[in-house]
Amino acid sequence: MEPMTVNGRSFTPLKLLGKGKGGYSWLVTDGQREYVLKQIHHEPCDYYQFGDKMASELNDYQHLLAIGIPMPRLLEADRVQERILKEYIPGNTIYDYVKQDRMEPDFLRQMEQMCRLLYPANTNIDYFPTNFVVNAGKLWYVDYECNHYMEQWDFENWGIRYWSKTPEFLEYDLAHR
Repeated sequence: MEPMTVNGRSFTPLKLLGKGKGGYSWLVTDGQREYVLKQIHHEPCDYYQFGDKMASELNDYQHLLAIGIPMPRLLEADRVQERILKEYIPGNTIYDYVKQDRMEPDFLRQMEQMCRLLYPANTNIDYFPTNFVVNAGKLWYVDYECNHYMEQWDFENWGIRYWSKTPEFLEYDLAHR
């Protein structure tokens, strides 16, 4: 794959980490360190409406930072190319832990601690388990997406459905093999 640039700095893509509603996330390197480079995309999404995706990413990052959610630092934003460079947090996702039957009660406790910060701030995040990485026992939210709190989309009513081998998790996993 061709090198990718952020504000004129060149990065070599190592692998695609994932595709979300708003963009593709790549593990990249500058030859010395690894980073995550998110390329905003404008592909349609049947169940979610977007405005300015780049502005949303940057605003959401600032909002979650102020709340105190553990997440990778935003290092650079390239508005022209709609790319975001952020700190890389190595580790397995909660999705990996669920799939491999390695889920630990402490991960749920850490998620509950995040919810105690989010809900009073009238905020939900995307609780899908691919958005959470465990590094040295600490749970990190590696996406920046957040929305106004709605009970139907909070962790207890939506997210928890994917944090164990529920029918919803198994159906998603089967469809994405």
